Amino acid sequence: MTIPRFYCPIALAADSRIDLPNAPAHHAVRVLRLNVGDAVILFNGQGGEAHAVIEQSDRNRVTVLVQALHAVERESSLAVTLIQALSSTDKMDLVIQKAVELGVARILPVVTERSVVRLSAERAAKRLEHWQGVVIAACEQCGRNRLPDVAPPAPLRERLAEAQRLPERWILLPGAGRALRTLAKPQGELALLVGAEGGFTQGEQDAALAQGFTPIQLGPRVLRTETAGLAALAAIQALWGDF
Repeated sequence: MTIPRFYCPIALAADSRIDLPNAPAHHAVRVLRLNVGDAVILFNGQGGEAHAVIEQSDRNRVTVLVQALHAVERESSLAVTLIQALSSTDKMDLVIQKAVELGVARILPVVTERSVVRLSAERAAKRLEHWQGVVIAACEQCGRNRLPDVAPPAPLRERLAEAQRLPERWILLPGAGRALRTLAKPQGELALLVGAEGGFTQGEQDAALAQGFTPIQLGPRVLRTETAGLAALAAIQALWGDF
């Protein structure tokens, strides 16, 4: 049986007793029905993980004994920043969850001209908090001990300007002249740009190309926005990463 993993943003030290924060404590006791004596794995997002055992459990408190720390890392050897056009809640959740599982380093949601979702400042802040929760849950599931960064939504052109500092910049465009497999292994951090449901406008494409983005395509079929970036990440890992 897989040992449950919990994100605990607190200091972790061997041979110490700690009370789990509210969220992991609730998940452990109310959702997974763990009991005293059950093993758990804790990580705080800074690298490595702690193996622990539940010593006390009741409605208001879960205390664990941290038995040992392990310098385990499951990060990809490739640093990929996914610049993903904003889409509906379910689609964005799927993209973020699976991108974390596929080893992405950062996720930058962007607002494009064809994005169907428009967020007020208040809704954007709530959506960011929600996305951070999706990242945490994905790390708990897939074994990553470092949390990828997810940024608040920003205009596409703002993110294009920021991406100039990255040595590799690719944009997914149906019908582009170059296939992914024809490219060389990225040297340094890679920015991967994915459009919205209706794709990029010509002006957005031109702006990305002017910022040094290389247009690439993923075969002859047009992929949905929630498929394209994930397919590219999987292919990148298979070609040059840890697959």
